[in-house]
Amino acid sequence: MPKIKTNRAAAKRFRRTGTGKYMFAKSHASHILTKKTRKRKRALRKQQVLDATNRKAVKRMLPYG
Repeated sequence: MPKIKTNRAAAKRFRRTGTGKYMFAKSHASHILTKKTRKRKRALRKQQVLDATNRKAVKRMLPYG
């Protein structure tokens, strides 16, 4: 069987945890931060766990982890 290519765009955006879940960083945290509240900016720093509905698609794009 030939090797499956990893989707490089997905590889830069998602990382796999030890338990097999996928983590990603939230968007809207890079610029125009003056109008955003402290609470909102603090929440944007945190990594999020990918929900189950999108897990299958990401798993297909990242075949090797």
